[in-house]
Amino acid sequence: MAADIKSLRSRIRSVDSTLHLTRAMGLVASSKIRRATRNMTRSREYAAAMDDVVRVLRAAPECAKTPYMSPSGSGTRLIVIAGDRGLAGGYNANVFRLAATELDAEVIPIGKRACERFGKPVISSEKIPATEARKMADALCRDFLDGKYARLGILYTRYRSMMSQEATILWVLPLTKAEGEAPSAGPVFEPDERTVLNAAVPTYVSGLLTACIRESFASEVAARRMAMDSAGKNAQEMIDRLQLQYNRARQNSITQEITEIVAGSGL
Repeated sequence: MAADIKSLRSRIRSVDSTLHLTRAMGLVASSKIRRATRNMTRSREYAAAMDDVVRVLRAAPECAKTPYMSPSGSGTRLIVIAGDRGLAGGYNANVFRLAATELDAEVIPIGKRACERFGKPVISSEKIPATEARKMADALCRDFLDGKYARLGILYTRYRSMMSQEATILWVLPLTKAEGEAPSAGPVFEPDERTVLNAAVPTYVSGLLTACIRESFASEVAARRMAMDSAGKNAQEMIDRLQLQYNRARQNSITQEITEIVAGSGL
């Protein structure tokens, strides 16, 4: 009986320690959510503005033969954006599960977990600056024009709400003209649409990459916040159950001791 009481007391202390950890991580995630979602919103707006420009340009007949719409190479490059840490529910697992469907793709990982999985130098998904994203975009565009690959995708996690995040692939290159997309009669580009498009694509790719990184980070923070909330509730429920078992064991022990004392007194 004494051994059971000691074991229960030890388990309660252990689960209580875990509860304090989950609460602390939940508070850290909560403190990051507002800034992460604000940065995500700004990046979305910039990426949407660049997409509007590129959509107008790629609809122009003069741009039909641009190398960005007619790839000369073969193969796929996939930028995989995962988290820097674990304990975020299924966030990283969902990313890697989707990446596994693109078996022939050359993976460019961003985020410590992705870099560890694919054996590449570590690039943080939280602290990567926009200048680094621009350098990466410039290099990707050069390789695309040189025919080193024919398709570029970004695997990121789309933020839908605090409760819902979805791993998805955004195909960036080659540029494709949407069905029924007609040339716009509005803006006039100088010197011509094709030149402007070729100059704008690296900025466009950089904007999409930055937006995807920031959206993935916001998704990671939200997923970690929900995971820590769930873990904290489960830990508290476990403590309540263990405490009830402990109290019953203590009561039984005390009852047994009283019974032995009474029996020993000869009353």
